[in-house]
Amino acid sequence: MRECINASCRMRFPVILQMPRDVKCPLCSSPTIAVIPPYEEHRVSGIDCRTDGTPLEALLDNIRSIYNVGSMFRTSDGAGISRLHLCGMTPTPGNPRLAKTALGAQETVAWTYERNGLIAARTLRESGKRLWALEGGAASVPLHEAVQAIPGAPIVLVVGNEVSGVDPGIMELCDRIVHIPMKGSKTSLNAAVAFGIAAFTLCSIPGASGESPIASSGGPASMR
Repeated sequence: MRECINASCRMRFPVILQMPRDVKCPLCSSPTIAVIPPYEEHRVSGIDCRTDGTPLEALLDNIRSIYNVGSMFRTSDGAGISRLHLCGMTPTPGNPRLAKTALGAQETVAWTYERNGLIAARTLRESGKRLWALEGGAASVPLHEAVQAIPGAPIVLVVGNEVSGVDPGIMELCDRIVHIPMKGSKTSLNAAVAFGIAAFTLCSIPGASGESPIASSGGPASMR
């Protein structure tokens, strides 16, 4: 860690070892001094969070933000999602900018690409997989209530466009529609954030006590 020597600034920030010793303050460009010696990254040990053996995949249809998709790759790696089905305008790892948020997860998470998300959804359903859409609406149920129905055939979590949501044609093929309960005035979350909550919830099934990983309240969240 380094600290700016400018008394009116005193910004404190981390640097990596490869950076030069004469690091300038990123705020005021004044000289800085080392205040904490080099330290190791605090890593989390890997675990197998699936407790029922139900495989989990995801279909990302027309996600327009390359940074959202990169984040979804990283989340998928951490949550144990086995494959991402990228459809429509969703960027693929072929775009180098995706790596900025994927941080290497694009190399560890399997993926496929299909121009038509409805065709991909039909193919997945015909192969015996269940489609669960992350979306609001009258037919949507809170995510924490749906987790009790997880054991069974593989589940494909469907996430749609940040503005228009999940394709209605794909929604008709879904076995379930789930949402994240909201407490505030907003009814939507960033697509990558909502995906992360849903992915880890589906990978962390409640114990025998039936305790919910998410408390129900307010209206449903969609991804916008």
